[in-house]
Amino acid sequence: MSSSNVFTMFEQSQIQEFKEAFTIMDQNRDGFIDKNDLRDTFAAVGRLNVGNDELDDMLKEAPGAINFTVFLSMFGEKLKGTDPEETILNAFKMFDPEGTGFLKGDEIKYYLMSQADKFSEAEVNQMFTNFPLDVSGNLDYKNLCYVITHGEDKEQE
Repeated sequence: MSSSNVFTMFEQSQIQEFKEAFTIMDQNRDGFIDKNDLRDTFAAVGRLNVGNDELDDMLKEAPGAINFTVFLSMFGEKLKGTDPEETILNAFKMFDPEGTGFLKGDEIKYYLMSQADKFSEAEVNQMFTNFPLDVSGNLDYKNLCYVITHGEDKEQE
């Protein structure tokens, strides 16, 4: 894909969101995402044991140094034909290494209130009102993703 048309693949609001994500990941603010930036980004979301091989594999997916245009191109290629529900599920799966389909309510509350666009306590409580935790205090994120992308609860069909 040529980088010249990458900006036409997304709405202006999406480009702005990608720019914010790029800026968060570009920890040293040099305009490029490198290995240290990736390591720091993983550390910021609580994943401290990312190996050099894993980081190198990620960087190898890029055709060269990762500036914003390359970053956008890579997302464009990854998102082509992707299901929004699958994309959201994959984001939640980062916090669910065992693949249970559930996240501990207190952990998700912590992450939502301490990372990136921080949620307020009221916003988290509102989410838990709309998507109550089960008796074990877990959030069924697969159902949450379904509702986000389809607009209704699976069980109510």
